[in-house]
Amino acid sequence: MYPYIRMTAQMLRNRNAPPLPLDGTHISYHRCLPWDIDPFMELNNGRTLTLYDLGRLPLALRTGLVAHLKRQRWSLTMAGVSVRYRRRIRTFEQFEMRSRCVGWDDKFFYLDQSMWVRDVCAGQALYRAAIVSRDGIVPPAKVIDGMTDTPPDLTLPSWVQAWIDADAERPWPPTA
Repeated sequence: MYPYIRMTAQMLRNRNAPPLPLDGTHISYHRCLPWDIDPFMELNNGRTLTLYDLGRLPLALRTGLVAHLKRQRWSLTMAGVSVRYRRRIRTFEQFEMRSRCVGWDDKFFYLDQSMWVRDVCAGQALYRAAIVSRDGIVPPAKVIDGMTDTPPDLTLPSWVQAWIDADAERPWPPTA
């Protein structure tokens, strides 16, 4: 089940947090709860993807994206993800999540999220996100123009561009 109560708590906790620029980093704190674990008593890999929502949506709130989406009647959707798992997060262990936008191209925003236990990175996710209207994908340039007069100059990091290029080589639809 989706963690609606945790998401509501995060949104309420951050509703009066200082605004962030589009390239700002949102930091949040979470705990691995019993319903987040797998049979090995650690954070389930699928649940990890759901918990990253708890960082992305407050980031969107603090950058002003949520308000802009509401005004335009647009929505945010995930269009791809690449994940690295490097350290187990055990039941009841607290972790820090860092969420930030690392850039955009003509169709998508790219978001970097990571989970940290003390000073050790437990995992990282690179997300491709789209803003959509009834007519389809809204170009990031149009979204940003409606949010700020001076957008940050974000050049996609080479590792993000390499992921985009590699993903473009994947056959779609996949073979049966």
